Amino acid sequence: MSLFVGLEPVLRRNLVAIFVAGLCFWAGLAGLLPTLPLYIEQFGATGQQIGWVMASFAIGLLVMRPVMARMTDERGRKPVLLLGLLAIAIAPLLYWLVPFLPGQTWQLNLGPYRWQIESAIVFMMVFRAFHGLSIASFMTAYNALVADVAPPTQRGELIGYMSLVNPIGMALGPALGGYLHAVSGFVQVFISMAILGAVGLACAVTITEPQREMSQVPRQDVFWSLLWMPAVRIPALMLLLVGLAFGGLATFVPLYARESNLLINIGFIYTASAICSFIIRLLVGKASDRYGRGPFITLGLVFYSLSMIALWLADSEATVLLAAAMQGMGGGMLIPMVAALMTDRSRPTERGLMFGLCLTGFDVGIALAGPLMGQIADLTSYRDIFGVAALMTIIGLIVFVTTSSKDVTHSLEFSLRGGKDIYAIPHSTT
Repeated sequence: MSLFVGLEPVLRRNLVAIFVAGLCFWAGLAGLLPTLPLYIEQFGATGQQIGWVMASFAIGLLVMRPVMARMTDERGRKPVLLLGLLAIAIAPLLYWLVPFLPGQTWQLNLGPYRWQIESAIVFMMVFRAFHGLSIASFMTAYNALVADVAPPTQRGELIGYMSLVNPIGMALGPALGGYLHAVSGFVQVFISMAILGAVGLACAVTITEPQREMSQVPRQDVFWSLLWMPAVRIPALMLLLVGLAFGGLATFVPLYARESNLLINIGFIYTASAICSFIIRLLVGKASDRYGRGPFITLGLVFYSLSMIALWLADSEATVLLAAAMQGMGGGMLIPMVAALMTDRSRPTERGLMFGLCLTGFDVGIALAGPLMGQIADLTSYRDIFGVAALMTIIGLIVFVTTSSKDVTHSLEFSLRGGKDIYAIPHSTT
């Protein structure tokens, strides 16, 4: 924390405003995790339909991520930040309105298959896709804004500290959402999360964005072609596999807990994850500046895999909480280290673009997780979702360890021993 002592007072105040806005963002977003699948289920949704609704969040992400990445570099970080917080404030109110909208049932026939779709499910999918705009906007702009002000030699440390908004918000939000749902029902949850978004929006208005050179943003087709660059492709692929696991976790934990007869506030599962994520982020940011990003990304993938295996095999509340703690440690290392890695590999004028490209993999994983894991749940059980998720993260670990650099030898050196990142841009040009 001594890093903040050497910063100018204006910059420190700016960072506080950014931090509080981020805290409100993540708390408002995560506060819906324990309740939203149960809310969707009351409209008669199957496991697969619940998966489709939750996956619509990632569809909104995928559509808007390149747009927001371009806008972050072309128009500035603050406007995109404000847009993400606005979505966080509005989306819960849209969910609240669904029971009051006109109801209708459609029959869809395709050969021997027949589906019955309720209009409430369709409305939820549309509103959930709009909600995806929040992360597409906020996360890209937040990471780019923090990277803009971070000293190159202490970049991992500052990014690590500022990324604490995620675990703190993920700890407070689900616990609050679970409590409000148990005491007052869905309506109070939605109103409270909307208020958190509004508070974050008010804080973000006070942020002063530092002056920087604006980029010449590539065309949309060029944006997607850049995804195949070696510096971006492997982190994006690895995050796609992690996104499959995270999407299953975020969507189906409440239903998994009910299926397993767990006598626990669902919010506490997310809280246990967030607390461990908070603790680990205090340590790894500074350490990665000294020992390299690779070993911490590898270790994050190991913890993520162990957590999915533990959830798959869990037979008690204590085991589930242990699995949640390991998942928090995995995510707490993985996400900020990937953000620091992409900062190392980009110039200030292209950070929004590079963050957006890399996180597209995570978006795709979450988008696929809902329907894929929902189908698995309908065929077997919600428990088996996490066995498949463990397989995905183990594959992600193998991919990163063997292909994160120009060949296998350099990849092993980078991912296991903290060897040089050949794709990093020298500090003098950032």
